[in-house]
Formats: sequence, C-alpha cells, structure tokens
Amino acid sequence: MFSNMMIQFLRRSHTLSSSNFKLGRFGFASRAASLPQQTYGNVGGDVDEYADVEWDKIGFGAIPTDYMYVMKCCKDHDFEHGQLNPYANIQISPAAGVLNYGQGVYEGTKAQRRSDGRVLLFRPDQNAIRMREGAHRLCMPAPSTNQFLHALKQTVLANKRWIPPPGKGSLYIRPMLIGSGPILGLAPSPEYTFLIYASPVRNYFKEGIAALNLYVEEEYDRASPGGAGGVKSITNYAPVRFFFYFITYLLEIL
Repeated sequence: MFSNMMIQFLRRSHTLSSSNFKLGRFGFASRAASLPQQTYGNVGGDVDEYADVEWDKIGFGAIPTDYMYVMKCCKDHDFEHGQLNPYANIQISPAAGVLNYGQGVYEGTKAQRRSDGRVLLFRPDQNAIRMREGAHRLCMPAPSTNQFLHALKQTVLANKRWIPPPGKGSLYIRPMLIGSGPILGLAPSPEYTFLIYASPVRNYFKEGIAALNLYVEEEYDRASPGGAGGVKSITNYAPVRFFFYFITYLLEIL
C-alpha cells in the first residue's frame, strides 16, 4: 500500500552528532534536542487526491479520518506488532486504569503539505522521547522510539488525503498511551494501548500570529516543585478548564 513512499527526518544543523534508527526500507535520523533546531519529515510520492472537505471552513476540532494505528502491550511489557485499523470508537472496560486512575499520556504533532506535494513533520523523534519520559513518570511501559516513528509514519501515509492543501492548515496527529486493562486499586494495568489518530485542522491562529492579552493567575497552581506538571499526562489538563471559565467570566463583567 505504501511501497512507493519514503519518509526521512532532517535537521537544519551540521554540528551535532547523529544516531540512526532503521525501520526496514525507511530510515530515521535523530540528533540531540538540547539546541532549538528543527527537524522535518519528508513523505515522498505523488500528490494524492484530497478528502471531500471544505478546507476554508474547518476549525480546530476532531474530524474523523480513514485510519488509526493501534498497538497493545500486556503483562510482559513488550508491545506487539501494531496495525492500522479503520477509524472507529474503541471498546474499553469501565475498570480501565486510564478511567479510574488517570494512567495515560499523550502527544500532539502535525503534518503539513507543501506546494510540491511533500509532507513535513516537525521533530517527531522528540515526541517519542517525551512520551517515554512521561510514561516512566507514571510507571507505564512505552513504545520504543522506532515503534513510535513507524506508527506515526503509517498513520500519516494512511490518512494523507486528509492533509489540507498548502496554507489551509495541517493534519493534527494525536499519539496516546493509556492503561486500557481493568484494574481495581492503584497498581499496574494488565494491558496498555498505544494509539494514534489524526484530524485535519486549520492554522491555530486563523488571522496569523498577533499580540495576546494575558491574565496572570496568582492564587492557583497548575504544577508544583517535584510534581508531575512537566509530564504530558491526561490528568494535567482537565483542571485547567477552571481558569478558562473564570477568565471568561472576568471578561464579561469587566
């Protein structure tokens, strides 16, 4: 299905040493992330047909695409060979660790289409590293960097027709790692699921980057020293909604 496609990650740097990850015919290059340099992904191949979408009207929300990637890990903590599945709802136990104890981390990255038909990814190897660091903090197994990049590549190529035309937005890619097995009590989940889905989205700043009005909260903390605020855990996001509602209220009365 994807035999004529190639993906390669590049960086605007010639001063850092590199290590290579091999995935069959596909090669991945990654370098240290200590400097603010960029890595791009290049998906070769002809320009595909586009999905039937009014690209000028899409927002920043969830639009179902064709495929999602799923990979499981059971008690031996080794992730099995993953696969692409048609995009659909997933079945999960009401006793799943992610639902009861917040055993979950996620990432977010984008694929963008260029005028020459190429598709660019921004430093996906760093998303893989951050997911592994977050999983370690939550005592969860995580896919290797190779597995993460392979899954990401497959998801992008399978949903290539959903990548907006140049300048119209991007394909937002959401890798997730959740404790999907049933567990009662604060203990390791008997099963973990690594899943990637994607959705076309507009440019985050529709009218371009402009100045922001900021509100500084001095009473409540999102994170604390020694806590898990630096981890992209699902538990770190719902409490932030409180501040959005509060600020909206302030704007209405001021």
